[in-house]
Amino acid sequence: MAQPGDLPVVGMVGAGQLARMTHQAAIALGQPLRVLAADRSDAAALVTPGVQIGDYTSYDDLAAFAQGCDVVTFDHEHVPGEHIAALAAAGHEVAPSAAALRYAQDKRAMRERLGGLGLPVPRWSAVASADDVAAFGALVGWPMLLKAQTGGYDGRGVWMLERPDDATEVLASRIALIAEERVAMRRELAAVVARSPFGQAAAWPVVETVQDAGICVEVIAPAPGLPDEVAEDAECLALRIAGELGVVGVLAVELFDTDRGLVINELAMRPHNSAHWTIEGARTSQFEQHLRAVLDYPLGDPHLTAPAVVMANVLGGPDGGIGIDERLHHLMARWPDVKVHLYGKASRPGRKIGHVTALGDDVDVVRARARAAADWLRYAQEPALARAV
Repeated sequence: MAQPGDLPVVGMVGAGQLARMTHQAAIALGQPLRVLAADRSDAAALVTPGVQIGDYTSYDDLAAFAQGCDVVTFDHEHVPGEHIAALAAAGHEVAPSAAALRYAQDKRAMRERLGGLGLPVPRWSAVASADDVAAFGALVGWPMLLKAQTGGYDGRGVWMLERPDDATEVLASRIALIAEERVAMRRELAAVVARSPFGQAAAWPVVETVQDAGICVEVIAPAPGLPDEVAEDAECLALRIAGELGVVGVLAVELFDTDRGLVINELAMRPHNSAHWTIEGARTSQFEQHLRAVLDYPLGDPHLTAPAVVMANVLGGPDGGIGIDERLHHLMARWPDVKVHLYGKASRPGRKIGHVTALGDDVDVVRARARAAADWLRYAQEPALARAV
């Protein structure tokens, strides 16, 4: 624990790329950050001196980790809620709380709570049998979605059903499920905000997120062509959710942009892929802001540093071809303005191993540069898009 005159110690449960980038923000603040890692090879454990190896599902490991921290926060939502509540009951500061984090961990609880607040959510129902699925499909139409109530991310735990029989295998798994209507949307948006225990809050501009097979591959800030009133509604919606749920730290609200208005898809109470662009593209990054918020420091300025900012995820590509070092060399020569962030993760096809960010005045030009640079890092041979930009 911090001594008089020292900076408080933040502990982050999880040691993936979010913890790694939070550590980078902590360095500039002179802020001690410790991480609870599953393995020494985890992305943050490779660069962070304060590493404890442990199991986030073990209360004993969590309690031992919390002993050395002034506040404990998270880089994922998978820590059991009862353990988080027990840490708080034992006198440890935890942000966000178990009561808030429940609504990012449990899709049924989230839908019930947001619907009870009168906020826009898809039509949904808890389902446990083929008859339940068939009845819901008859109500909302086909295709429809099944979602794991807990544990899903990056497209995992989500199944698109074209007909009732498609649910047979999922139902046989005996996992808790909810069914949702398939929302007809123009595009996906994200409203990311931060809130402190004092109640101060700040919002970054609303962004457009581009998905491929359930994985976010691109984020455009601000969302192109989004009417000012819709952007304001999205920001207000996210700020209201943060206040109503008592969120401390960063909150990302994933949204569908539809003909009937905004519809809430998911919540995340941690730094989020849809705001990685803020490292270069905002006055205060989401990682610095998360630290400020959980420590109850005054929040930073979230405004853009350029008219257009685009982040493109770097996914693991096919095996073979030239090495990442040579690709980096060529990228830096071709696009010297593009910023590269690699996470120290082994490359597997489709795995997020880094991201790139480009800034400028023309969103189409900036988007093309970011996508070309990310493609160049992903593929062994130069794709046509990279040659053209």
